[in-house]
Amino acid sequence: MFYTIEELVQQADRDYQGNIAELMIATETELSGRDRSEILDLMTRNLEVMKDSVQTGLSPEKSPTGLTGGDAAKLDAYIKRGKTLADSAVLGAARNAMAVNESNAKMGLVCATPTAGSAGCLPAVLTVAIEKLGLNESQQLDFLFTAGAFGLVIANKASISGAEGGCQAEVGSASAMAAAAITMAAGGTPFQASQAICFVLKNMLGLICDPVAGLVEVPCVKRNAMGASFALVAADMALAGITSAIPVDQVVDAMYQVGSAMPTAFRENCRRWLSSKLQKGKSTSKKKSLVENQSTSIKLRIQKL
Repeated sequence: MFYTIEELVQQADRDYQGNIAELMIATETELSGRDRSEILDLMTRNLEVMKDSVQTGLSPEKSPTGLTGGDAAKLDAYIKRGKTLADSAVLGAARNAMAVNESNAKMGLVCATPTAGSAGCLPAVLTVAIEKLGLNESQQLDFLFTAGAFGLVIANKASISGAEGGCQAEVGSASAMAAAAITMAAGGTPFQASQAICFVLKNMLGLICDPVAGLVEVPCVKRNAMGASFALVAADMALAGITSAIPVDQVVDAMYQVGSAMPTAFRENCRRWLSSKLQKGKSTSKKKSLVENQSTSIKLRIQKL
């Protein structure tokens, strides 16, 4: 078992020839009592859900609330026109991240990685890695186990909950997990993966959680798109040999401290900030009602990682 990212990196290098996925499988076996084949079967199911959620989210339909839906399809059409400013990998990740979260908002099945609100980052970066790096299924599973190993430390040392630590803890953690996983998938070292985490979390420090109407839609869908983009840039920086001046575990500690210091108004509070702007703007009566009543009738069906 490992309790810090430094320990994770050291154990992977010392005992598993730098293979973080194998270390995570061994850890899961120890913690859960499941054998290797069962663990692989469970992760394979998660992988299938992630891929399916990307595809189902690429539809023009709106969510039941009308707040989100169709933006992933718009970005897809824009990419296909061939006149984009950004690289296709970055925009593909942004598109796929929005697709997953729009699918979630439309009652679709998603894999919480690590939460439903941040479920788009990891599948988005994974699908880009599959296309760009040609990952086979075994390598795709390694990608997920690697992300899970780093996410386990972040969850234990800090938080993955927006209600506890703000959006930096949700989309920030998801983006960091994705950055570390694609760094390893691209041939990087465990240390380089840890540096990718540093770059993401330092960029996300202080990001508040302010879901409109208390729903995982606005601004969550587009934040996942940005989180997926950050992951790719952070991975490239790490693979280039750039390092963080602050050690990775201290960065994770800082995220926890910032989250703990946040007033409750910045932690999953749906009565202020963006919500208040929607109330005052020229929104439809349906959207106003959602904000004012903070409807919680929508049930999310989530397959947890």
